[in-house]
Amino acid sequence: MCEAMCGVEIKHDGEKVLSIKGDKNDPFSQGYICPKATALQDLHEDPDRLRQPVERTADGWKEISWTDALDKVAAGIQSVQQKYGQNAFGVYLGNPNVHNMGGMLTVKQLLTSLKTRSRFSATSIDQLPHHIVSMHLFGHMLRIPVPDVNRTQYMLIIGGNPLASNGSIMTAPNMRQKLKDIKARAGKVVVIDPRRTETAEIASEHHFIRPATDVLLLLAMLNEIYAQGYAKVDSRAAALAPEIDRIASFAKDYTAESVASITGITALEIKRLVKEFCEAESSVCYGRMGISVQEFGLLSQYLSMVINIVSGRLDEVGGLMFPNPAVDVVNSSGPGYLGKRHSRVSNLPDFNGEYPVVAMADEMLVAGEGQLKGFMSVAGNPVLSTPNGEKLDEALSGLEFMVSLDYFVTETSRHANIILPPVSPLERDHYDVTFNGFAVHNVAKYSPALFDRKDNEKHDWEIYLELADRLDKDAPEAIQKERAATKAFGPKFLLEQGLKYGPYKEVTLDTLIDNPHGVDLGPLHSMLPEAIKHADKQIHLNVDFYQADLDRVKEMMQQYDDSHILLIGRRHVRSNNSWLHNSHRLVKGKSRCTLMLHPETAEQQGIKDGQNVRVTSRVGSVIIAAEVTDELMPGVVSIPHGFGHGRKGVKQKIAQAHAGVSVNDLTDDTLIDQLSGNAAVNGVPVQLEALESATDDALATAS
Repeated sequence: MCEAMCGVEIKHDGEKVLSIKGDKNDPFSQGYICPKATALQDLHEDPDRLRQPVERTADGWKEISWTDALDKVAAGIQSVQQKYGQNAFGVYLGNPNVHNMGGMLTVKQLLTSLKTRSRFSATSIDQLPHHIVSMHLFGHMLRIPVPDVNRTQYMLIIGGNPLASNGSIMTAPNMRQKLKDIKARAGKVVVIDPRRTETAEIASEHHFIRPATDVLLLLAMLNEIYAQGYAKVDSRAAALAPEIDRIASFAKDYTAESVASITGITALEIKRLVKEFCEAESSVCYGRMGISVQEFGLLSQYLSMVINIVSGRLDEVGGLMFPNPAVDVVNSSGPGYLGKRHSRVSNLPDFNGEYPVVAMADEMLVAGEGQLKGFMSVAGNPVLSTPNGEKLDEALSGLEFMVSLDYFVTETSRHANIILPPVSPLERDHYDVTFNGFAVHNVAKYSPALFDRKDNEKHDWEIYLELADRLDKDAPEAIQKERAATKAFGPKFLLEQGLKYGPYKEVTLDTLIDNPHGVDLGPLHSMLPEAIKHADKQIHLNVDFYQADLDRVKEMMQQYDDSHILLIGRRHVRSNNSWLHNSHRLVKGKSRCTLMLHPETAEQQGIKDGQNVRVTSRVGSVIIAAEVTDELMPGVVSIPHGFGHGRKGVKQKIAQAHAGVSVNDLTDDTLIDQLSGNAAVNGVPVQLEALESATDDALATAS
């Protein structure tokens, strides 16, 4: 359920879970787990979890049989498409999909059978810039290099909090120990973040930066690498990039002095950071969510990659390196593409056949040919996870037909006509198809289901295939044969094929079954030029594409107004977006859904610790308790992502008792990275109003 891929040891008596601990013999996680592991039991045993399909009726939700449910879903989809066209039915894929072996290996069958171009996913509120940069530079959207954190001497973390995430596009359990190890070998960990995060607390040093100005810091760092004479254009990686000479002048207008006042980091500090980074025995620049989900997310990720290249840190021990997974989806999937089509209303580019999520609500609300009239949400809760959630909430309520594949009646699935619930994670086989491709050490591990599913329950992949059979009865013979084989043998049949054509001929499914703790495939190693998927085996820097975005950067600098209070998100090790808040052990204790703000900001706004505050943005407002802390830099406030469970009709008792507010009722669906279409949920301008009394609080809530 999480990127870290920690091995767990579960003791049970029949179907009763007795304990969940870390597997000390797992070669990757070595016994480490975080609190989320125990949620496997909570999720499996949750009395609110759906086990049977339910249909929304005038008298509430009613259980129906699988045959009736699947027939009605297929009929509802076909009705919408026959009346309004194939693209009038949309589909959204949420984050949990990528943690599901059966789902990952079979979802293409479902998507193909839907025959719609109206596709969306959590990618464009998260890691889309990573995919586009890797597609451009290395020839495939999933060829993403990761920090060799186990061997680096200097780790620069910009906009990432790996102690809370255990990585994030850097699969790495027990990051606390890994960062301590860097310091123990006389190395250094530097964090750049508007908040002094859990990671910043244990780092060698931390620098506050104003939200959404990371692009200026990265430009100044690139400028300084050349100005201080540290560019290594003869390194192996740089030698593979024909346009490398053009990078010397890419950031020529962005000196450390010119960006200091806006970023909040002095020119002297920027120069020192570059000097230390380049002079370290090994170093790596890692930029994550904080630099992706802002108005210059794609350019920022590009600059982060280029800094690693020109400083000689790409494909080098202790730098940025390519994993070599046993099942390499890079070799069995298309490279990706950007902007073949554009969304109907907002004219935003698609990526690999998916439109940005910020376009989703308008596609439902704005009348005209191609308007979405039907929708499927698969393992997602976009009402809480995408910008301007209230607007999407309204849009979903007006659809003619909706289906959700979900365990629960959530803020999103409550709008569905039918909910199809899959089995719990303890009832399905697991191999991490996705995150082995981002792991900081090469491993392979297969875990058969702990419990057999009941006769009246279905796996995700069974639901996908049964819907595909109903929706696409005239599919080509090859597709029908693949469906039949998968139905007969399960997705491990597809896993076996992936292993067979992978880079380790000695690693078969039988090998993994015989080694239940996992197989150690060794540390990251040099992969260039073999890792490059471009036909010419060269790194394509696409300088013209990214340089064009500098006009937008110049405009931002000229118009920058530092008087705004800016909103950022935050995450916690006991949360996983919106989908673990019904676990009693993960939400107990002091409320985590608070408005963090600096004492100076609190004093200016007349706000006291614990006081209720109305926070307002262009799109909406919420009321939330203040947490006054010097963790935030002045002028910045923070609300965690994933809360907001107080909406009517949600059937999750524990989550509702710890409802909190949704930060995405404040994030703005018009605030985007124009280059990629990715949502910009960091750096949202907001206004604060202290609520003086309970009466004010009640009136504000009612409004």
